[in-house]
Amino acid sequence: MDLPTQTFALVQKHDGYSGKAEGPHIESLELYLDAAAIPLQALSDGQVLIKMAMASINPSDLHYIKGEYGHPRVKGAAAGFEGVGEVIAGNGDYAQSLVGKRVAFTVDPAGSGSWAEYAITSATVCIPVREDMRNEDAAAHVVNPLTAMAMFDIVRKAETSSFIMTAANSQLCKLLTALGRDHDIAPIAIVRKDEQIAHLKELGARHVLNSSAPDFADTLKAIIKQEKPRVMLDAVGNQISADVFAAMPNRARWVVYGKLDPTPPQFKEMGQFVFMEKHIEGFWLTRWFMSTPLEEQIRVIGEVQARFVTGQWETEVTATIRLSDAMSDLANALRSPDGKVMLVP
Repeated sequence: MDLPTQTFALVQKHDGYSGKAEGPHIESLELYLDAAAIPLQALSDGQVLIKMAMASINPSDLHYIKGEYGHPRVKGAAAGFEGVGEVIAGNGDYAQSLVGKRVAFTVDPAGSGSWAEYAITSATVCIPVREDMRNEDAAAHVVNPLTAMAMFDIVRKAETSSFIMTAANSQLCKLLTALGRDHDIAPIAIVRKDEQIAHLKELGARHVLNSSAPDFADTLKAIIKQEKPRVMLDAVGNQISADVFAAMPNRARWVVYGKLDPTPPQFKEMGQFVFMEKHIEGFWLTRWFMSTPLEEQIRVIGEVQARFVTGQWETEVTATIRLSDAMSDLANALRSPDGKVMLVP
Protein backbone atom coordinates (compact mmCIF):
# COMPACT_ATOMS: atom_id res chain seq x y z
CA MET A 1 0.00 0.00 0.00
CA ASP A 2 1.37 3.38 -1.01
CA LEU A 3 1.12 5.77 1.93
CA PRO A 4 0.13 9.40 1.42
CA THR A 5 2.88 11.99 1.60
CA GLN A 6 0.60 14.98 2.16
CA THR A 7 -2.81 15.79 3.62
CA PHE A 8 -5.46 18.41 3.05
CA ALA A 9 -6.03 20.15 6.38
CA LEU A 10 -7.13 23.25 8.24
CA VAL A 11 -3.74 24.75 8.97
CA GLN A 12 -2.62 27.13 11.69
CA LYS A 13 -1.68 30.63 10.44
CA HIS A 14 0.04 31.74 13.65
CA ASP A 15 2.66 30.65 16.16
CA GLY A 16 2.57 30.79 19.93
CA TYR A 17 0.15 32.67 22.14
CA SER A 18 -2.00 35.65 21.21
CA GLY A 19 -1.76 37.33 24.61
CA LYS A 20 -5.54 37.73 24.56
CA ALA A 21 -8.36 36.13 26.53
CA GLU A 22 -11.44 36.52 24.35
CA GLY A 23 -13.00 33.10 24.88
CA PRO A 24 -13.75 30.26 22.44
CA HIS A 25 -15.91 32.19 19.99
CA ILE A 26 -14.94 32.82 16.37
CA GLU A 27 -16.46 35.07 13.74
CA SER A 28 -14.36 33.74 10.87
CA LEU A 29 -11.87 30.89 10.47
CA GLU A 30 -9.81 33.02 8.11
CA LEU A 31 -8.31 34.93 11.04
CA TYR A 32 -6.69 31.74 12.34
CA LEU A 33 -6.60 28.97 9.71
CA ASP A 34 -5.98 28.23 6.04
CA ALA A 35 -7.34 25.26 4.08
CA ALA A 36 -4.31 23.77 2.35
CA ALA A 37 -2.36 20.64 1.49
CA ILE A 38 0.64 20.15 3.79
CA PRO A 39 3.38 17.47 3.86
CA LEU A 40 3.07 14.50 6.20
CA GLN A 41 6.20 13.92 8.25
CA ALA A 42 7.82 10.50 8.40
CA LEU A 43 6.56 8.47 11.34
CA SER A 44 8.81 8.51 14.39
CA ASP A 45 9.14 5.48 16.62
CA GLY A 46 5.82 4.78 18.33
CA GLN A 47 3.72 6.91 15.97
CA VAL A 48 0.78 5.92 13.77
CA LEU A 49 -0.76 7.38 10.61
CA ILE A 50 -4.55 7.62 10.77
CA LYS A 51 -6.97 8.00 7.87
CA MET A 52 -9.58 10.28 9.37
CA ALA A 53 -13.25 9.35 9.51
CA MET A 54 -14.49 12.21 11.71
CA ALA A 55 -13.11 14.90 14.00
CA SER A 56 -14.92 16.66 16.81
CA ILE A 57 -14.71 20.33 17.76
CA ASN A 58 -14.40 21.34 21.40
CA PRO A 59 -14.01 24.75 23.09
CA SER A 60 -10.37 23.80 23.76
CA ASP A 61 -9.79 23.59 19.99
CA LEU A 62 -11.11 27.12 19.56
CA HIS A 63 -9.04 28.46 22.47
CA TYR A 64 -6.02 26.82 20.84
CA ILE A 65 -6.41 28.22 17.33
CA LYS A 66 -6.90 31.67 18.90
CA GLY A 67 -3.68 31.34 20.91
CA GLU A 68 -5.44 31.20 24.28
CA TYR A 69 -4.81 27.59 25.29
CA GLY A 70 -2.30 26.08 27.73
CA HIS A 71 0.31 25.32 25.08
CA PRO A 72 1.37 27.36 22.02
CA ARG A 73 0.17 27.11 18.45
CA VAL A 74 2.48 25.77 15.73
CA LYS A 75 2.32 27.73 12.49
CA GLY A 76 1.83 25.46 9.46
CA ALA A 77 0.50 22.51 11.48
CA ALA A 78 -3.00 21.08 11.18
CA ALA A 79 -5.45 22.07 13.92
CA GLY A 80 -7.70 19.69 15.85
CA PHE A 81 -7.18 17.77 19.09
CA GLU A 82 -9.46 14.74 18.74
CA GLY A 83 -11.07 12.36 16.28
CA VAL A 84 -11.60 8.82 15.00
CA GLY A 85 -10.19 6.97 12.04
CA GLU A 86 -8.41 3.88 10.76
CA VAL A 87 -4.72 3.32 11.48
CA ILE A 88 -3.03 2.68 8.13
CA ALA A 89 0.63 2.65 9.21
CA GLY A 90 2.71 2.41 12.36
CA ASN A 91 6.36 2.64 13.38
CA GLY A 92 7.24 0.20 16.16
CA ASP A 93 5.73 -3.03 17.40
CA TYR A 94 2.78 -1.60 19.30
CA ALA A 95 2.06 1.01 16.63
CA GLN A 96 2.05 -1.67 13.94
CA SER A 97 -0.34 -3.81 16.01
CA LEU A 98 -2.95 -1.07 15.57
CA VAL A 99 -2.83 -1.09 11.75
CA GLY A 100 -6.27 -1.82 10.34
CA LYS A 101 -8.05 -0.86 13.57
CA ARG A 102 -10.50 1.99 14.06
CA VAL A 103 -9.25 4.15 16.91
CA ALA A 104 -10.34 7.20 18.84
CA PHE A 105 -7.37 9.42 19.59
CA THR A 106 -6.00 12.72 20.74
CA VAL A 107 -3.07 14.45 19.09
CA ASP A 108 0.26 14.66 20.86
CA PRO A 109 2.57 17.71 20.46
CA ALA A 110 4.88 15.80 18.10
CA GLY A 111 2.04 14.75 15.79
CA SER A 112 -0.37 16.52 13.48
CA GLY A 113 -3.95 17.68 14.03
CA SER A 114 -7.22 15.88 13.42
CA TRP A 115 -8.84 18.56 11.24
CA ALA A 116 -7.35 16.86 8.20
CA GLU A 117 -7.65 13.89 5.85
CA TYR A 118 -4.77 12.16 7.67
CA ALA A 119 -3.36 12.63 11.17
CA ILE A 120 -0.23 11.48 12.98
CA THR A 121 -0.11 10.79 16.69
CA SER A 122 1.44 8.50 19.27
CA ALA A 123 0.09 4.96 19.41
CA THR A 124 -0.15 5.31 23.19
CA VAL A 125 -2.97 7.89 22.88
CA CYS A 126 -5.02 5.74 20.51
CA ILE A 127 -8.03 3.84 21.87
CA PRO A 128 -9.41 0.97 19.76
CA VAL A 129 -13.19 1.37 19.61
CA ARG A 130 -15.94 -1.22 19.49
CA GLU A 131 -17.40 -2.08 16.10
CA ASP A 132 -20.88 -1.18 17.34
CA MET A 133 -19.86 2.35 18.40
CA ARG A 134 -20.93 5.19 16.08
CA ASN A 135 -18.28 7.48 14.56
CA GLU A 136 -20.14 10.42 16.12
CA ASP A 137 -19.53 8.94 19.57
CA ALA A 138 -16.02 7.69 18.83
CA ALA A 139 -14.89 11.05 17.42
CA ALA A 140 -15.83 12.67 20.73
CA HIS A 141 -14.71 9.67 22.81
CA VAL A 142 -11.81 11.20 24.70
CA VAL A 143 -12.14 14.85 25.71
CA ASN A 144 -15.76 15.05 26.87
CA PRO A 145 -16.56 11.48 28.02
CA LEU A 146 -13.34 10.91 29.96
CA THR A 147 -13.58 14.41 31.45
CA ALA A 148 -17.15 13.64 32.49
CA MET A 149 -16.12 10.36 34.13
CA ALA A 150 -13.13 11.90 35.90
CA MET A 151 -15.02 14.95 37.17
CA PHE A 152 -17.98 12.85 38.26
CA ASP A 153 -15.52 10.85 40.34
CA ILE A 154 -14.75 14.14 42.14
CA VAL A 155 -18.49 14.51 42.78
CA ARG A 156 -18.84 10.99 44.13
CA LYS A 157 -15.82 11.29 46.42
CA ALA A 158 -17.23 14.54 47.84
CA GLU A 159 -20.09 12.49 49.33
CA THR A 160 -22.61 15.05 48.15
CA SER A 161 -26.22 14.36 47.18
CA SER A 162 -26.17 16.97 44.41
CA PHE A 163 -23.80 19.01 42.24
CA ILE A 164 -23.93 22.18 40.13
CA MET A 165 -22.92 22.58 36.48
CA THR A 166 -22.51 25.83 34.54
CA ALA A 167 -22.84 26.03 30.74
CA ALA A 168 -25.00 22.98 31.32
CA ASN A 169 -26.32 22.69 27.76
CA SER A 170 -22.88 21.55 26.57
CA GLN A 171 -22.32 17.99 25.40
CA LEU A 172 -20.04 17.41 28.41
CA CYS A 173 -22.71 18.50 30.87
CA LYS A 174 -25.31 16.33 29.17
CA LEU A 175 -23.02 13.36 29.84
CA LEU A 176 -22.61 14.51 33.46
CA THR A 177 -26.37 14.89 33.80
CA ALA A 178 -26.87 11.26 32.79
CA LEU A 179 -24.21 10.14 35.26
CA GLY A 180 -25.91 12.06 38.05
CA ARG A 181 -29.25 10.54 37.11
CA ASP A 182 -27.86 7.01 37.04
CA HIS A 183 -26.04 7.35 40.37
CA ASP A 184 -28.83 9.26 42.16
CA ILE A 185 -26.74 12.40 42.69
CA ALA A 186 -28.97 15.29 41.66
CA PRO A 187 -27.65 17.49 38.81
CA ILE A 188 -28.37 21.22 39.19
CA ALA A 189 -27.92 22.77 35.75
CA ILE A 190 -27.35 26.46 34.97
CA VAL A 191 -28.08 27.63 31.41
CA ARG A 192 -28.71 30.93 29.65
CA LYS A 193 -31.88 30.21 27.66
CA ASP A 194 -35.33 28.96 28.65
CA GLU A 195 -35.53 26.69 25.59
CA GLN A 196 -32.63 24.62 26.96
CA ILE A 197 -34.45 23.73 30.18
CA ALA A 198 -36.87 21.00 29.05
CA HIS A 199 -34.28 18.81 27.32
CA LEU A 200 -31.92 18.83 30.31
CA LYS A 201 -34.79 17.81 32.57
CA GLU A 202 -35.56 14.96 30.17
CA LEU A 203 -31.93 13.84 30.49
CA GLY A 204 -32.21 13.76 34.28
CA ALA A 205 -31.39 17.19 35.69
CA ARG A 206 -33.38 17.75 38.89
CA HIS A 207 -33.20 21.55 38.62
CA VAL A 208 -32.44 23.72 35.59
CA LEU A 209 -32.01 27.46 36.14
CA ASN A 210 -31.73 30.26 33.59
CA SER A 211 -29.00 32.60 34.83
CA SER A 212 -30.56 35.51 32.94
CA ALA A 213 -33.94 35.14 34.68
CA PRO A 214 -34.82 38.02 37.06
CA ASP A 215 -35.41 35.61 39.97
CA PHE A 216 -32.26 33.54 39.34
CA ALA A 217 -30.41 34.54 42.52
CA ASP A 218 -33.36 33.89 44.82
CA THR A 219 -34.25 30.59 43.13
CA LEU A 220 -30.64 29.46 43.28
CA LYS A 221 -30.33 30.18 47.00
CA ALA A 222 -33.54 28.23 47.70
CA ILE A 223 -32.32 25.23 45.72
CA ILE A 224 -28.89 25.30 47.36
CA LYS A 225 -30.54 25.42 50.78
CA GLN A 226 -32.67 22.41 49.82
CA GLU A 227 -30.09 20.27 47.98
CA LYS A 228 -26.79 21.34 49.68
CA PRO A 229 -24.52 20.75 46.65
CA ARG A 230 -20.84 20.59 47.57
CA VAL A 231 -19.30 20.56 44.08
CA MET A 232 -19.62 23.07 41.22
CA LEU A 233 -18.23 21.98 37.84
CA ASP A 234 -17.61 25.27 36.07
CA ALA A 235 -16.81 25.94 32.42
CA VAL A 236 -17.60 29.67 32.48
CA GLY A 237 -15.47 31.28 35.19
CA ASN A 238 -17.41 34.55 35.43
CA GLN A 239 -19.11 36.57 38.15
CA ILE A 240 -22.16 34.31 38.14
CA SER A 241 -19.86 31.37 38.91
CA ALA A 242 -18.34 33.25 41.83
CA ASP A 243 -21.76 34.22 43.18
CA VAL A 244 -23.00 30.62 42.93
CA PHE A 245 -19.94 29.41 44.82
CA ALA A 246 -20.47 32.03 47.53
CA ALA A 247 -24.00 30.66 48.07
CA MET A 248 -22.84 27.05 48.42
CA PRO A 249 -22.46 25.33 51.82
CA ASN A 250 -19.41 24.40 53.92
CA ARG A 251 -16.65 22.38 52.23
CA ALA A 252 -17.86 23.35 48.75
CA ARG A 253 -15.44 22.83 45.85
CA TRP A 254 -15.32 25.05 42.76
CA VAL A 255 -13.80 22.92 39.99
CA VAL A 256 -12.84 25.08 37.00
CA TYR A 257 -12.31 23.29 33.68
CA GLY A 258 -13.00 26.08 31.18
CA LYS A 259 -13.22 29.85 30.68
CA LEU A 260 -16.10 30.58 28.31
CA ASP A 261 -16.44 34.11 29.67
CA PRO A 262 -13.20 36.14 29.48
CA THR A 263 -14.45 38.60 32.14
CA PRO A 264 -12.58 37.97 35.43
CA PRO A 265 -14.81 37.31 38.46
CA GLN A 266 -14.50 38.86 41.92
CA PHE A 267 -14.94 36.86 45.10
CA LYS A 268 -15.84 39.14 47.97
CA GLU A 269 -16.22 36.66 50.81
CA MET A 270 -12.65 35.49 51.37
CA GLY A 271 -13.45 34.38 54.92
CA GLN A 272 -15.33 31.43 53.43
CA PHE A 273 -11.99 29.82 52.58
CA VAL A 274 -10.97 30.03 56.24
CA PHE A 275 -14.16 29.35 58.14
CA MET A 276 -16.19 27.29 55.66
CA GLU A 277 -13.29 25.19 54.26
CA LYS A 278 -14.10 26.03 50.64
CA HIS A 279 -11.68 25.27 47.81
CA ILE A 280 -11.11 26.42 44.23
CA GLU A 281 -9.25 24.03 41.94
CA GLY A 282 -8.69 23.31 38.27
CA PHE A 283 -9.26 20.20 36.17
CA TRP A 284 -7.28 19.29 33.02
CA LEU A 285 -7.75 15.87 31.41
CA THR A 286 -4.06 15.64 30.48
CA ARG A 287 -3.16 15.59 34.18
CA TRP A 288 -5.81 12.94 34.82
CA PHE A 289 -4.06 10.68 32.31
CA MET A 290 -0.70 11.40 33.95
CA SER A 291 -1.92 10.62 37.48
CA THR A 292 -4.34 7.74 36.87
CA PRO A 293 -3.03 4.14 36.80
CA LEU A 294 -3.33 2.41 33.41
CA GLU A 295 -5.68 -0.26 34.78
CA GLU A 296 -8.10 2.44 35.95
CA GLN A 297 -7.89 4.23 32.59
CA ILE A 298 -8.76 0.98 30.79
CA ARG A 299 -11.72 0.39 33.11
CA VAL A 300 -13.05 3.91 32.56
CA ILE A 301 -12.60 3.70 28.77
CA GLY A 302 -14.54 0.42 28.72
CA GLU A 303 -17.34 2.00 30.72
CA VAL A 304 -17.43 5.01 28.38
CA GLN A 305 -17.79 2.84 25.27
CA ALA A 306 -20.45 0.69 26.94
CA ARG A 307 -22.51 3.75 27.88
CA PHE A 308 -22.53 4.94 24.27
CA VAL A 309 -23.32 1.55 22.77
CA THR A 310 -26.17 0.84 25.21
CA GLY A 311 -27.71 4.30 24.70
CA GLN A 312 -27.05 5.61 28.21
CA TRP A 313 -25.04 8.32 26.48
CA GLU A 314 -25.37 9.84 23.03
CA THR A 315 -23.31 12.51 21.30
CA GLU A 316 -25.80 15.08 20.05
CA VAL A 317 -24.59 16.48 16.71
CA THR A 318 -26.02 19.68 15.24
CA ALA A 319 -23.88 19.83 12.10
CA THR A 320 -21.40 17.75 10.10
CA ILE A 321 -19.13 19.88 7.91
CA ARG A 322 -16.77 18.69 5.17
CA LEU A 323 -13.19 19.94 5.41
CA SER A 324 -13.52 21.53 1.98
CA ASP A 325 -16.49 23.60 3.23
CA ALA A 326 -15.13 24.45 6.67
CA MET A 327 -13.69 27.87 5.86
CA SER A 328 -17.10 29.11 4.72
CA ASP A 329 -19.47 27.06 6.91
CA LEU A 330 -17.83 26.17 10.21
CA ALA A 331 -18.01 29.46 12.10
CA ASN A 332 -21.75 29.74 11.53
CA ALA A 333 -22.34 26.09 12.51
CA LEU A 334 -20.50 26.64 15.80
CA ARG A 335 -23.00 29.31 16.83
CA SER A 336 -25.57 26.64 17.64
CA PRO A 337 -25.44 25.93 21.39
CA ASP A 338 -27.32 22.63 21.32
CA GLY A 339 -24.81 20.00 20.19
CA LYS A 340 -21.45 19.09 18.67
CA VAL A 341 -20.14 20.13 15.28
CA MET A 342 -18.14 17.46 13.46
CA LEU A 343 -15.68 17.61 10.58
CA VAL A 344 -15.37 14.89 7.94
CA PRO A 345 -12.87 14.58 5.04
